[in-house]
Amino acid sequence: MARIAPYAAAASAGLVLWHAASDSPPVNSSTAAPLVYPTRAMAPSPAATTPASPGGLGVQQASVASTIQVVVGPKDTLGSIFKRMALDPADLAAIRQLPGIRQSLDYLKPGDAIQVTHREGSVKELTRKVSETKTLHVVRDEAGFAANVTENPVQTRIRTACATIDSSLFQAAESAQISDLVALKLANIFAWDIDFVLDIREGDRFTAVYEQIYQDGEYLHDGDVLAAEFVNGGKVYRAVRFVDETGAIGYYAPDGKPMRKAFLRAPVEFTRVSSVFNPHRLHPILNLIRGHMGTDYAAPIGTPVHAAGDGRVAFEGVRGGYGNAILLSHSSEIQTLYGHMSRFARDIHVGAHVQQGEVIGFVGMTGLATGPHLHYEYLMNGVHKDPQTVKLPGAEPLSADAMGRFHTETAPWLDALAAPQPLVQQSGLASSADSGATAVPFVDAAQAQSMPFSAGESQFVGERRTSVKNAPL
Repeated sequence: MARIAPYAAAASAGLVLWHAASDSPPVNSSTAAPLVYPTRAMAPSPAATTPASPGGLGVQQASVASTIQVVVGPKDTLGSIFKRMALDPADLAAIRQLPGIRQSLDYLKPGDAIQVTHREGSVKELTRKVSETKTLHVVRDEAGFAANVTENPVQTRIRTACATIDSSLFQAAESAQISDLVALKLANIFAWDIDFVLDIREGDRFTAVYEQIYQDGEYLHDGDVLAAEFVNGGKVYRAVRFVDETGAIGYYAPDGKPMRKAFLRAPVEFTRVSSVFNPHRLHPILNLIRGHMGTDYAAPIGTPVHAAGDGRVAFEGVRGGYGNAILLSHSSEIQTLYGHMSRFARDIHVGAHVQQGEVIGFVGMTGLATGPHLHYEYLMNGVHKDPQTVKLPGAEPLSADAMGRFHTETAPWLDALAAPQPLVQQSGLASSADSGATAVPFVDAAQAQSMPFSAGESQFVGERRTSVKNAPL
């Protein structure tokens, strides 16, 4: 038995080898099927194989391309984004060398979105929206990187809306589905004639003809106000947008007189008037009869104070009970004074020139003040005038040569403004002075946005008058 044991072991080993050979699969020289990931783009890596196995089998490695989307931060550059995302800086250098795209590529704003498809840090594709109407695409092929800019055209629809105010411009606008942006533009247009804190009263109403911007049928945002009407205390104010021969954009009354005056009615955004012009006022701190020769506008500390008109800084510093104060000289006749400020704006000093609306300081309560507010005075030939009622001089009117073009170009918008309410829908008004207005049944804003409009067609939707109460401006 012992003599045959070696032969038995050899026979058993032979049988094992025979079965192993019989059970081995045939060698397949074809390429293995790629791995597929539902949320990622994938392509097989060229020549990504392991050393040959004893059986002669090659195992191919799958390489996955990932797409990332980056939102640009306040201090981001493309270089910092590439470094943070571990992308190849050599690819960025190569992309920057492409002709005609350097500015579109490098000019980044916070909130911009950049989409990059890469494979192990090697950039395959980069996409970013350069502007509302342009998108940059950079793609890598066998020859290197190539770039193109595609156009994303927008469509402009014209909307007319109106509302009646019980207590608040912005609440009435919201009820009429008018954005806060348009409401604010209306306030700015009529700011020289209407005090939107003191003068607004129940029953005032407004109408606005303005642009709405769409892209591929989707609403993006509101555009320019083309014409507006505000009825305040029974007095009608109308304004229309016009671009003069120098390219300057302004708003004018239908007779061509500018809405802009040489001075702002109020030089600060305020919550209320805490003290009016009163030459016989009892001073709240000194307890003496001392005239209040200006207007106090209550506002939070740090609220920007704007120059009421173009002028030169005649005084800047501490001025008795005014605290931190600035005196502006606008001409040989008119000066304005701003008191109780917490601090002055940078570059404001005696002799500096300022423009209307420029920030010159910030609301505070320095000097003799019981709370944070701006004290504002208006002096004509050294005599104090009530800032709320003084007649403000107007800006320069349009030239005689510009008046003909003004009437031609603004006639369609004034026609839309005067259209019968509650609704008028007009077509083609954006490109033709011949409006052809026709009355149609009321259509609310939701219905109007769902209505089909072809390219170049204008939409005018009048709103029902709305009433809102107990709401702040």
